[in-house]
Amino acid sequence: MKPNLIIDFVDFWPTLIKNDNYIYHLLSKVYNIEISSNPQVLFYSVYGKQHLNYNCLRILYCAENRRPDFFGCDYALTFDLIKHPRHFRWPLYVHHIDYENAWATLTKERTVEECYSVLQAKKKFCCMVVSNGNAKDRIDFFHELSKYKKVDSGGRYLNNIGVAVENKMQFIKDYKFVFAFENAAYPGYTTEKIIQPFIQKSIPIYWGNPNIEIDFNEAAFINANNQTTKQLIEQIIAIDNDDALAVEMLKEPAFCRNEIPYCADEKEVITFLENAIDSRFSIKLVSTNVFAKKIHYFNLKVHSLNKKYKRLVK
Repeated sequence: MKPNLIIDFVDFWPTLIKNDNYIYHLLSKVYNIEISSNPQVLFYSVYGKQHLNYNCLRILYCAENRRPDFFGCDYALTFDLIKHPRHFRWPLYVHHIDYENAWATLTKERTVEECYSVLQAKKKFCCMVVSNGNAKDRIDFFHELSKYKKVDSGGRYLNNIGVAVENKMQFIKDYKFVFAFENAAYPGYTTEKIIQPFIQKSIPIYWGNPNIEIDFNEAAFINANNQTTKQLIEQIIAIDNDDALAVEMLKEPAFCRNEIPYCADEKEVITFLENAIDSRFSIKLVSTNVFAKKIHYFNLKVHSLNKKYKRLVK
């Protein structure tokens, strides 16, 4: 029989459904879960301060470009590459691999003939779906590549197709190239932006995580991290005008060695969570550590001031 576990979720995005999310479903494989405002284990994120009111085991989940603060959490699940016994690297892209049996698509080996068929179905050149106009590298590159051919912009920002797309995955499937620029560059920080084109068998143009090759096969995408804009556009033009180059890239597996990364292995995540949850009986919780609480509260105030400063200087 599965043991009982009482949990809660706070400080997440407003649309989070407490009994229907990735963490809940993972834990349900090994526990009988009850959601309660008086939990044994609290999962919290970075969109509020309600977690400060809980005196139980705290596990941080953060998909944003922020480092875990171990004065506020007992354990953390983030994108970060840090080596810490209470941290598990769990980048955001992992949670987007549930689209139409995506694991099978991402690890399937394709023949040259299959790749030519995929390429022939791509009737359009390149697209971008963006709502955030603050990422300067992405916007500058959009304008530069548009000098070669029109880049369709389907998001709310720089929209040039007449309407903002409702379903990004359906929109990008017709394009040979897809912008996969992160909002920021930081080691390990990898969101869904690179995985979505791979799922739709398009070629990602990636910028962001300087260590992207840890998870993804560099031969399968265009890496904007290590090229000048001129070099990048020259590479795109070359591939756009040579089907053999495009097929060579489409034939490559998305992941290094065509293996699902450690951070995306559900068994490893569950093991980490089980060990963390079991430890609540044996460790000193940060919520009971007066010094840790003061440092964490100070760190939250500093982060809030930094955000205000960044808004002022834009």
